[in-house]
Amino acid sequence: MSGLAPDGLAVVVGGSGFIGRYLVQELAHTGVRLRVVTRNVVAAQFLKPLAALGQIEIVAGDVGDPASLLSAFRGATHGVNLVGILAEGAQGFDAVQARGAGNVAVAAAHAGVQAFVQVSAIGADAESPSLYGRSKAAGEQAVHGALPHATILRPSIVFGPEDDFLNRFGAMAHGLLPFMPVVAGSTRFQPVYVRDVARAIVKALAEPARFGGQCFELGGPGIYSFRDLIAWIVREVRSEKSLVEIPDSVARAMAQLAAFLPGMPITRDQLLMLARDNVATAPGLAAFDIAGTPLEAIAPTYLERFRTGGRFHQSATA
Repeated sequence: MSGLAPDGLAVVVGGSGFIGRYLVQELAHTGVRLRVVTRNVVAAQFLKPLAALGQIEIVAGDVGDPASLLSAFRGATHGVNLVGILAEGAQGFDAVQARGAGNVAVAAAHAGVQAFVQVSAIGADAESPSLYGRSKAAGEQAVHGALPHATILRPSIVFGPEDDFLNRFGAMAHGLLPFMPVVAGSTRFQPVYVRDVARAIVKALAEPARFGGQCFELGGPGIYSFRDLIAWIVREVRSEKSLVEIPDSVARAMAQLAAFLPGMPITRDQLLMLARDNVATAPGLAAFDIAGTPLEAIAPTYLERFRTGGRFHQSATA
């Protein structure tokens, strides 16, 4: 593939995360050398068997530590930033997704990378009511300020065996609650398969003349309301729980409590994000010559573990 070769060095910041493990594998297939930047080098060792002997180097670094990033990008020809958070904890949205993204881009620019991909999210908007959406937009702006030729990719909900979305609701379907709560049930999502996202990143890195300086939103072939998506998960894990719509007033109260009780299922910022559809604008994956993988073709293979008896589950009517 043009643009990626064994004499190149692709640096992947946050490469030990959910998307990272698939991206590393896809990049390894091109033959390019890889340097994965992570806060926990020991925990990232599982990546080594995904490539040829010596093809992957794992180094310590943090998006909040510019010096560590400058060191990590030394000699790099390509770069990717995957770091993001869904809820604020010890680290805040601005620190990670705005300033952090800018720090990564500055280090990549200092190295003179040929191509760079910033993985953002649908909903990134400087006028977003949520801090998550505003911080994502600020990160995109910081990246393009340092690297005008960077490609921005905004996926919808990303699904795959290790995802934190379908798996969460699959577990809830067999949890202690006697029903499945649904918040903002009419909001639409366009789940995209993690390997399709990884392939789009590789394409963008390999062809900067074609994709550089642009922003693409990525979604799969199916669009679902939040309620329909939860209903599908419940059926798939063979749960008999009923779906119960949570009134907006109750959802807001739950979200307010999340500021004091970290175990609450939704935060105020997440509730604000749910007020907007999460659907990709064209051309989406088609721009990368990728036919999106249907949710129904992949998710059942890992959601079956939430069934009573797993893959050997038998319904009451069987």
